[in-house]
Amino acid sequence: MTVFRLTQAADLLGVSTDTLRRWAEAGRIEMTTLPSGRQGIEGTVLAAAAQAAADGHDVASGARQSARNQLRGIVTKVTRDTVMAQVEMQAGPFRVVSLMSREAADDLGLEPGVLAIASVKSTNVVVEIPPDRP
Repeated sequence: MTVFRLTQAADLLGVSTDTLRRWAEAGRIEMTTLPSGRQGIEGTVLAAAAQAAADGHDVASGARQSARNQLRGIVTKVTRDTVMAQVEMQAGPFRVVSLMSREAADDLGLEPGVLAIASVKSTNVVVEIPPDRP
């Protein structure tokens, strides 16, 4: 059984450790005691909390689509040339970069500070385990 330290769990959920503690006090997430005596969160509990948080996001105003991997974030940088635009977003702890036509970026009004949703649909996703995993 994998148990995450509070700082790791908070980073994965995109919240502060204080928010995580408040959630535990409110019964929204269950904590466990690590052998060191510190508080932690079991991996299965953390996964369920992450899924519940993702399911609660209002992704689009009534629009429906087949993409399920949607990240809500804020545009941090837009680099345009005559044909293409590179759009960078920060979605919680994740940096998302998209290449699109300049026309599309202009039509969407993408500029730093704009709230946007990155929809990711891929035929190949690689999942790796970090070397410092708990």
